[in-house]
Amino acid sequence: MTAIGIGLAAVGAIALSSPQPLPALRLAAAAQAVTAPAEGAYWHTRTLWKGTYSHQLGRGKNRYWVEEQKVSERWTALDGRTWRGYRELGVRPKSAADERAWRRDGSPTTWTRTANGMTASLSTKPDKGMVILNLDAKGAPLIGFDLVDRMLSYEQAQAMPTDPAGLKAWIDKASRDPNSGVSDDGRESYVRGQLVGILSDAPVKEVRAAAYEALPTIPGVRSLGKVEDPRGRTGQGFLVDLGWGKGSGGSRQKQFTDTERLIVDTGTMTPLASEVKYGGEPLRAKTSTATTVTLQIGWTDGKPSVPALP
Repeated sequence: MTAIGIGLAAVGAIALSSPQPLPALRLAAAAQAVTAPAEGAYWHTRTLWKGTYSHQLGRGKNRYWVEEQKVSERWTALDGRTWRGYRELGVRPKSAADERAWRRDGSPTTWTRTANGMTASLSTKPDKGMVILNLDAKGAPLIGFDLVDRMLSYEQAQAMPTDPAGLKAWIDKASRDPNSGVSDDGRESYVRGQLVGILSDAPVKEVRAAAYEALPTIPGVRSLGKVEDPRGRTGQGFLVDLGWGKGSGGSRQKQFTDTERLIVDTGTMTPLASEVKYGGEPLRAKTSTATTVTLQIGWTDGKPSVPALP
């Protein structure tokens, strides 16, 4: 789904949590031949995330915000096993004013913060990184492509609807599964978010194309035409409202002011970049933008490994 960074304190676990398999929806697999891709052994994504750390650092009048950067990678094999790699690239003062306050604070290169019973360590230097196999709570590998909160086999992913209306209906039906936990008020937001997630998570281009075509038909999505991403690459832009919910009488009630500026490569039907603007309170840092840039996406024969520095 939409790509937002993982906090420093959350990356130390041996196994990552992931949606548990839910009862499978009926897929139109009978008429569709299952073929393995010729391009590689793993569906692979590599992204660079940048965002503002959640708390100011420093002491007294020398308080400053810092930005985090991290590289994340994911490899999903045809048998459904998934590996995830992470590497922190170090933090730096967010602005020139923040840098001046940081220097007055003695130009520290490491910080340790404890909040809500959790300890986070920050550094200006990249860490060694890690790569782990996705495991469930019992330590067994999670199997499947994580699509619409279901762990689908490659064959099931190939059988997903490839027309926009059919794909929207399929996601809507998934949201009505008793185990989905999706409320009536949140259904619209759920469908919108899953369409965005399919653009990076679905290993079948025709399914991604259906998601791309369906997006502008969803309330809360506005087309921006051709725009450039932070690396100067051109794609189709969308402004996505991340608010959700309905007030009394069915009128829309704004719960959040967060928005996402999504840029899609229309050749591959994959994201180029995602910029999420946080407008929530009480953290002043959350008025900033967290950016995820896609560095690589597609099939590869390269085996899972600790992410290299960009």
